[in-house]
Amino acid sequence: MFNRPIEDDSSSDEGSQELEESIKVDPVHMEPPSHSSTTSYKKSLRLSSDQIAKLKLQDGPNDVVFSITTQYQGTCRCAGTIYLWDWNDKIVISDIDGTITKSDALGQILPQLGKDWTHQGIAKLYHSINENGYKFLYCSARAIGMADMTRGYLHWVNDKGTILPRGPLMLSPSSLFSAFHREVIEKKPEKFKIECLNDIRNLFAPSKQPFYAAFGNRPNDVYAYTQVGVPDCRIFTVNPKGELIQERTKGNKSSYHRLSELVEHVFPLLNKEQNSAFPCPEFSSFCYWRDPIPKVDLDDLA
Repeated sequence: MFNRPIEDDSSSDEGSQELEESIKVDPVHMEPPSHSSTTSYKKSLRLSSDQIAKLKLQDGPNDVVFSITTQYQGTCRCAGTIYLWDWNDKIVISDIDGTITKSDALGQILPQLGKDWTHQGIAKLYHSINENGYKFLYCSARAIGMADMTRGYLHWVNDKGTILPRGPLMLSPSSLFSAFHREVIEKKPEKFKIECLNDIRNLFAPSKQPFYAAFGNRPNDVYAYTQVGVPDCRIFTVNPKGELIQERTKGNKSSYHRLSELVEHVFPLLNKEQNSAFPCPEFSSFCYWRDPIPKVDLDDLA
């Protein structure tokens, strides 16, 4: 979950007050060296399981608003999104600059000027993968200050009516210039990505590997994805020409359009009940490959 820009408002917000009360930090009793009994509070950026349960989250994205009221500035609000996923969900990781956009530096500038600098076919591919039951996680080394701009760009991408699936946006908690220098100049974004993805992987059971596949555009991305357990057969990198390369077979170049045609093989349907996710349901295993029903003579049954 990432916060969006703060918006000043002097009015009260009952929903925000309820959220604030529900996630209030519980007191932790600690015994100081002086042997006197006092109540201490522990600051934490992570909610406990009990505090999360009080939020009564629904499956998928949950829009939340944090608010703080001061005497002179009134009420300030900060909006964000909490995603609730199942313990056995499969996650597809996607980089942004150079992966969704055609290049790193221009991918951050040209979309702000109204120029479409997106790889052709990526929206259709991601949409098809999401239709088969996979969750998307967008991880970038951009600075946290660019969260609203980056989120707006992901919502803006549109390929003939097909948009990118919604998913958490993970950005580097550093300043704009340091993040830009690390991403574009040093070209070492893997430091943040490895720590971030490992933190997310630890939310799942130790015996489960939540990351199913990953998309990037640099060897640094491949290294980061490998470190968090993504198999190399499902790590894809794309170059500025739009050529898609699978890490296990680097000599075989494909594209987002071509992978969209093979999405049922590379990203098979997770839920067998979702046959409607097939682009051609008449050729599914239930309709096309099943054995024909034998003919029965009703007179013999009489």
